Amino acid sequence: MTALPRGRARDGLRRLARLLPRASDWTPARRSPARDLLAGLTVAIVALPLALAFGVASGLGAEAGLVTAVVAGAIAAVFGGSNVQVSGPTGAMTVVLLPVVHSHGVDGVLQVGIMAGVMLLALAVSGAGRHVRLLPSSLIEGFTAGIAVVIALQQVPNMLGLVPGDQEKVWALAWDAVLRFAQAPDPVPLAIAIGVAAVIVLGSRWRPAIPFSLLAVIVATLVIRLPGIEVPVIGPLASVVPVPTLGFFDPGRIGELVPSALAVAALAALESLLCATVADAMSVGERHDPDRELFGQGLANLAAPVFGGVPATAAIARTAVNVRSGARSRLASLFHAAVLAAVMVVASPLVGGIPLAALGGVLLATTIQMVDFGSIATLARATRPDAAVLAITFAVTVAIDLVSAVAIGLGVAVLLGLRSVARSARLEQVPLDADGADTTAEEHALLVQHIVAYRLDGPLFFAAAHRFLLELTQIAAVDVVILRMSRVSTMDASGAAMLDDAIARLEHRGIVVLLSGIRPGHDRILGRLGVGARLQAAGRIFPDTPAAIGHARELLALGGG
Repeated sequence: MTALPRGRARDGLRRLARLLPRASDWTPARRSPARDLLAGLTVAIVALPLALAFGVASGLGAEAGLVTAVVAGAIAAVFGGSNVQVSGPTGAMTVVLLPVVHSHGVDGVLQVGIMAGVMLLALAVSGAGRHVRLLPSSLIEGFTAGIAVVIALQQVPNMLGLVPGDQEKVWALAWDAVLRFAQAPDPVPLAIAIGVAAVIVLGSRWRPAIPFSLLAVIVATLVIRLPGIEVPVIGPLASVVPVPTLGFFDPGRIGELVPSALAVAALAALESLLCATVADAMSVGERHDPDRELFGQGLANLAAPVFGGVPATAAIARTAVNVRSGARSRLASLFHAAVLAAVMVVASPLVGGIPLAALGGVLLATTIQMVDFGSIATLARATRPDAAVLAITFAVTVAIDLVSAVAIGLGVAVLLGLRSVARSARLEQVPLDADGADTTAEEHALLVQHIVAYRLDGPLFFAAAHRFLLELTQIAAVDVVILRMSRVSTMDASGAAMLDDAIARLEHRGIVVLLSGIRPGHDRILGRLGVGARLQAAGRIFPDTPAAIGHARELLALGGG
């Protein structure tokens, strides 16, 4: 009686052990540590204003965003499933958190983060992360291209030297900035942004090993110190030293916060795993572990609220900067967190002088580099379903949000896939001697007058069964119909029920229906619905077609045919 629980416990411990860090995680870091450190520094410079902005947007303040970038970034770097992914606060997460702030306050957001962390750990242990690999490439490419456009649109105010508006949608935010810029144009911030982006894009093609993003930001920071040039900069930061606490956690509020925690966990899992998939595509030889990634994100979301941070997830913009800056190991994302921690304490005046337009240029270059235009063009030309999924996912990502884009894109992909599979199913008339039935020419001619054999090819399930029903019931008047089932690849309850209906209609017309070659597993489905039992009792199920033809001969002989 105790063997089963002990066995389950051992399996659970083995699954947990596979999720823990291992020495091999740091092997790539020993190959090119300088490159990783430079990439981490570059990402930290880009992540700093984003962390501050997302902290404010979440309703918890700039310090909360910075704390999240440090704590969640470091923990996810060590425990996550990707070598190059960077985690922290994100724009998509702030959309989910704002209603929680309004309904439950700051303490509610922190508790939701911890509850979401527990849910992510449960998903990791259950092995749910691997199913994201089943997402179609057209959805991933549409999502990636949409995110690139969203990132670029988010940076339009910074690139134009303007304070961002309060619009919720990025396209509205960008359009508002363009209108305000047209009223009082200042070409200097735009020139800085375009110049930084051009240096990064062209420089990375010329000498990929050189951190042109970092160099471009430094040059831009020096340029704005020239007389007569005034552009918006990050501004001074207050030193922040977070103190861990769990005083916000109220067990009595768990029930009312579960829906919000589920939404946060779902977004964190989806965004992190899709981001890791995109990072794999942008890197050479990288392949993330989805369950370990969920495990790392779960621990990150458990820890960040303890220090006053908001729920976190992997960040596609920072991850893309990390990869394009030459990162090859976890050292880069870990160093990015260390740099931000140092900024919190001592270096805020230096970072405060970086022009926001330069950071906009860095992200603009990132969006150009993260999109594989060749792959998109290939998918768009491949098939109409692929083109439709790509276009719909892209449009919804830009117009609505990431979660809606993936849900709608996946739904469209499933529907189009089912239609394609259903169309592959066929009902084909076959010769009676196709399986070697021994008949003379005269006997064969006689059989053909009274017996017809059909082969069912492909899936017999809800999406294809209706067409089978129509085709079967249109069979011309004969005495016996043999249905060869050996090539039915899939059968569900709807398909079996439709088959039963078609058989009943044929029998109502006085036609005897025989089944041959039913595959193992399909007989159980037919039996549970009563189809197989009824035909078996009537002696109308046979292991192969020759046996069914022999029985049909006997029926014709008895009937005087």
